[in-house]
Amino acid sequence: MARREAPAAGPGSRALVVDVVRSATAISRVELAEVTGLTQPSISGIVRDLITDGVIHETGSADSVRGAPRKLLAINPANRFGIGFQLGPETVTCVAIDLTGGVVGREVVPLGDDLRHAGLEDVLRARFEDFTAGLDLPRDRIEGLAIVAPAARVPADRGVVLAERLGIPVLVENDGAAAALGEFWTRRVSRDQSFGSVYLSTGIGAGLVFSGALFRGASFDAGELGHLSIAYDGRPCPCGNRGCVERYASIAATVEAARAHPGLAARLRLDDPLFSAYDAVARAAVNGDPEAFALVDAAAGYLAVAVTSMVNLLDLGRLVLTGPGMAVAGSIYARRLRAHLSETAHARHRHEVTVELSAQPRDAAAIGAAALVVQASIAPGHTQSPSR
Repeated sequence: MARREAPAAGPGSRALVVDVVRSATAISRVELAEVTGLTQPSISGIVRDLITDGVIHETGSADSVRGAPRKLLAINPANRFGIGFQLGPETVTCVAIDLTGGVVGREVVPLGDDLRHAGLEDVLRARFEDFTAGLDLPRDRIEGLAIVAPAARVPADRGVVLAERLGIPVLVENDGAAAALGEFWTRRVSRDQSFGSVYLSTGIGAGLVFSGALFRGASFDAGELGHLSIAYDGRPCPCGNRGCVERYASIAATVEAARAHPGLAARLRLDDPLFSAYDAVARAAVNGDPEAFALVDAAAGYLAVAVTSMVNLLDLGRLVLTGPGMAVAGSIYARRLRAHLSETAHARHRHEVTVELSAQPRDAAAIGAAALVVQASIAPGHTQSPSR
């Protein structure tokens, strides 16, 4: 077998080393060279720079069969922090994470009254100042702020204006993509895995992480799973397509179906705002209400068809289900997807497609936003944003 040629050290090599250390928890320089394929001199130089920057540190040693114990390297958690804001219909979820993806602060605050008296940039600037001051985070260790929302809700130029007012980098990203990066980061997923997430909210999004970086597409619009058609002559969609899975399986579609169901409309509080109404249906479904379960299970079935197409196209090996739609009834969706993929995934005889539920589905996009900042900070050039 021909010997694999070691890749040259460059900007991507720093990102590679950081990702391997992050996913391994603790690893030696020799193991880093073996895993990455980089030469020992390249590893030594990159590690030296990362230690100088405070990104990683030596954390102990491991026995070696060939001589002296090997010093182990690990991420230095409290060296830098990322801040993520997730804009919802009525609230903003604020999250701070350290370099390992660990959450060091979280709060949810209403937006309505503030927006009546000030512009969005002023409101978000005030939220940033209050949130970081309350956590007593050193300002010089805060690497930036990322704002996430449904696609196109926050124009990129808003991020530019806010960056000027705060004096720190500000990124703008859609919630589905950010959630994928957050799950990838906090789960310490290996960059060798083809990783994706499904984000269930008012719409349906997907995030894809390949080689440790978000896949964004030609116009930063990759991951619009909700507009994958599951019926060419199906329900019309505002996007111009027909049969989009979003018209059958999103939170909005499920609540619309529940409100049209005489039995559910009579006994559940469905006149509440959208997310509260959906949670009422989801709680009834997991508590054994047969009509609520049938409705949610049908939505999960539609979603499973679309997700299988995505898995087949990209040959994904690991999926996480996240977003507010998974917070209560995630088990119903996970069961449906696992069953459908085990029977229909094209590569099912070669590898399993792991389907997992997010541990923090309501906060996943905010955590991912903060992870986007951290990744951009410690591996420059590895992360791009529409506001770049």
